[in-house]
Amino acid sequence: MVEDGVDGRRDEALRAVAAERRQLTNVAYRLLGSLADAEDVVQEAYARWYAMAPRRRAEVAAPGGWLTTVVGRICLDLLGSARVRRERYVGEWLPEPVPGDGAGRGPDGDPADRITLDESVHMAFLVVLESMTPAERVAFVLHDVFGYPFPEVAEVVGRSAAACRQLAASGRRRVREARPAVAPARGQGALVREFKRAWEAKDVRSLVALLDPDATVVADGGGLVGALLEPLAGGERIARALASFTGGPAGTVLLECPVNGLPGLVAQLDGVTESVFAFHAAGGRITHVWVVRNPEKLRPWQ
Repeated sequence: MVEDGVDGRRDEALRAVAAERRQLTNVAYRLLGSLADAEDVVQEAYARWYAMAPRRRAEVAAPGGWLTTVVGRICLDLLGSARVRRERYVGEWLPEPVPGDGAGRGPDGDPADRITLDESVHMAFLVVLESMTPAERVAFVLHDVFGYPFPEVAEVVGRSAAACRQLAASGRRRVREARPAVAPARGQGALVREFKRAWEAKDVRSLVALLDPDATVVADGGGLVGALLEPLAGGERIARALASFTGGPAGTVLLECPVNGLPGLVAQLDGVTESVFAFHAAGGRITHVWVVRNPEKLRPWQ
């Protein structure tokens, strides 16, 4: 009976640790902007957990907190080295988009199914996170997005709780300064639908009306496929470029599809996703279009 009780507690502990995977993946994705990297980080955290002697694991009062600390530290290291890697990146770097709007998603399938799709994964938000220093990003995401207290954030960042409070405040200021009011999903859906119709019809006048005069398009091909190497700015300039664009190979179709929890578009050829379009809208017009074409970032869409 005693042995059965020990086995039961061990099984319960294993289930509790395994149940942390969704939360850890959500944290890592927001910290790194890459679903593939997030999954690798979570795998590494679990590998470190199970590499510990059973006695040491039993001494950990909060396994979820331990795993989060490890994930945060690995992400902090990766964010530091990412700046060097991105200096060699061909063209613009964009976060990796995830499909869906959060409806009917489960925690046990593709890693993308473990991402909780809320405002903190909208492409506009992730792009602002990219402007932060690694320490700012970790402190801001852990505290402001996930609600971890500053003493726990300090364990991850390796600074005092007071310093982490300042880092989070700096990150909060960046978000506040960079983000205009966001259109409701329903309103953005109508804009994206009209954008698709006007683009397919090569209707320059309608495209100009849909785009903010200061709108920008940023594309990420990673040097693996054709894409804009620099942002394209100006609503009229974008509209004329879209109208003159052939739309890709014959048979390419544009589909309405949620991207990071908001209405977006997907370009497919023979059922294979070749581009994902994320949008930001404010004041009844589209202000930003992000186009991810790097095939390494589109694996969850295939």
